[in-house]
Amino acid sequence: MTKGKLIDSLGRIHNNLRISVTDRCNIRCFYCMPDENIQFKPRNEILTFEEIVRFARVAAQQGVNKLRLTGGEPLVRAGLPKLIRQLATIPDIDDIALTTNGILLAEHVDALKRAGLRRLNISLDGLKEETFERIARRKGLDRVLQGIFAAKAAGFERTRLNAIAIRGITESEIVPLGEFARQHGLELRFIEFMPLDAEGNWSDDQVLSGEDIRQTLQEAFGPLVPTVRPDPSQPAMDYRFADGVGTIGFINPVTQPFCSDCNRLRITAEGNIRNCLFSIAEWDARKIMRCGGSDDDLVRLLHECIAAKKSGHGIDSPDFVKPERAMYQIGG
Repeated sequence: MTKGKLIDSLGRIHNNLRISVTDRCNIRCFYCMPDENIQFKPRNEILTFEEIVRFARVAAQQGVNKLRLTGGEPLVRAGLPKLIRQLATIPDIDDIALTTNGILLAEHVDALKRAGLRRLNISLDGLKEETFERIARRKGLDRVLQGIFAAKAAGFERTRLNAIAIRGITESEIVPLGEFARQHGLELRFIEFMPLDAEGNWSDDQVLSGEDIRQTLQEAFGPLVPTVRPDPSQPAMDYRFADGVGTIGFINPVTQPFCSDCNRLRITAEGNIRNCLFSIAEWDARKIMRCGGSDDDLVRLLHECIAAKKSGHGIDSPDFVKPERAMYQIGG
């Protein structure tokens, strides 16, 4: 197996791999999964840790140097620190991050840090229990907050809060979330509501735009000053508060797509590679790994997947086709 780079037809270099370790979750956020009657993948169809590490090692040989573990909720997968330790030994992997809803974080945070996890993204869509339960359809805000404070105490390189912005639900949470992040020295990012809900209820009038949120924050805290993007492929447009207390970011996939700089690919919990969150095609890596295929076969599959990547996700296009899979089945 020779070293290479994952470059698509538009010259975008892919070095960021998002690995879904499970499709299961302990809450039921409506923007991600249905409330009931969920058909999770049987456990024998989910990639083993050994298969995940093998795939990540092959991807690293092709230029991937950043990994993010997602779900579902990744912390419901038993033994996750063991996986992180194994991933951390892969040559050329510079960064391992985790996206979590935070409910189980407080009890696992020290083991995750010791294993080699460097960064955390924690979902926090609101600070009122009413908002939390309306979105998550379960209780648990107090445990999320405990997880956030535990992560801060553990001293990760960066702990970021992710808030999904939904018109008609989260407007009243914008300023409290901004104040919470400033008070506790946390980076906050607002993410526009995307058409990846399992129940198919998304509509564009539910999108609370990043621009509207920015205006609300400026009215409360004063000017927001754009900052230089340290990584041109990052999805967020970052700002700092003019008074010097904190930074904030806006991920606007609906109103301001950032596809031209995308450097991400994904592998689902059952081993399908995706070149876009909104892709309607997948490439089966599990079949190769379980049917005697070689690492070179995985390399060819990776390059085939990236070569087929489109210029953009097309949410803003009249011929946009929503993926059949919901967010929990893809991986965030």
